[in-house]
Amino acid sequence: MSDFIFREAIIPELKSKDKEGVVRELVESLSRAGCFKESETEDIIRAVLKRELLGSTGIWPGIAIPHSKHPGVGKLVGTMGISSKGVDFGSRDGTPAFVFILIISPVDQPVVHLRALEAVSRVLKEPAYVQNLKSAGTGPALFELLGKG
Repeated sequence: MSDFIFREAIIPELKSKDKEGVVRELVESLSRAGCFKESETEDIIRAVLKRELLGSTGIWPGIAIPHSKHPGVGKLVGTMGISSKGVDFGSRDGTPAFVFILIISPVDQPVVHLRALEAVSRVLKEPAYVQNLKSAGTGPALFELLGKG
């Protein structure tokens, strides 16, 4: 995951208390990190939220992987956020999400998008790893853990 997660965009403690707020925080952090033009930010937020309407990306207990494809990105980009209190992300099991991995990929690279989702899903199935992410506390510590996943 450290191949596409931008260290500068990691949010060790999300402020948002709802799904739209979390998506907004994560996308805006990628924008500030220079992953795409600032003028694309709102459109990318809308694209991710539109994808959420197809079905929540709140997967296993405590995990959400919001994602979308968008013409405003030239390569696969992503970030991570942690919420110590948890956020209702509409997961099937009804549990809040604490760990969020946002993935945005170019529209013409569907295989890259799927591989990123697979990689994230595989790593986040390990409860001990997820617990380490939740307790990391800082952006640099989270990024270091990404390299170990």
